[in-house]
Amino acid sequence: MMQRNKLVPELTVTDLSKSLEFWVSFLGFEVAYQRLEEGFAYLDLDGAQVMLEQVDPLANQWQTGALERPFGRGMNLQVDVAAVLPLLQRLDEAAYPLFKTCKDVWYRAGEVEVGQREFLVQDPDGYLVRLVERLGERAGPDAV
Repeated sequence: MMQRNKLVPELTVTDLSKSLEFWVSFLGFEVAYQRLEEGFAYLDLDGAQVMLEQVDPLANQWQTGALERPFGRGMNLQVDVAAVLPLLQRLDEAAYPLFKTCKDVWYRAGEVEVGQREFLVQDPDGYLVRLVERLGERAGPDAV
């Protein structure tokens, strides 16, 4: 049985099949289960989980306002992956545009800096996804 995370975002999408192509074919998520008759899929990538639900004006969905692209404004979803290169290659082969190109960055986290190789891409509805390959830790700038 799959371990469900305590926090799993559910994204409202306009076309489940296009979203599945992005999340599964390009980013490598697997469909843990789906209810196609309800336009729903639960995805998992090594413990990173997301739910997708296709907009249905006749269903009792939890929409707090009008949906306007890009969806998810003000939020990005960070997903840890083993390596970003295979994802970048698949996106490039599909001529899928990146929001931010890949680069190595270091973020201060207390007394250390944590490194990650990251890039950002938007899904078909505009949700911003940051894919991260961990680079480890190093002493922070204030270390003696």
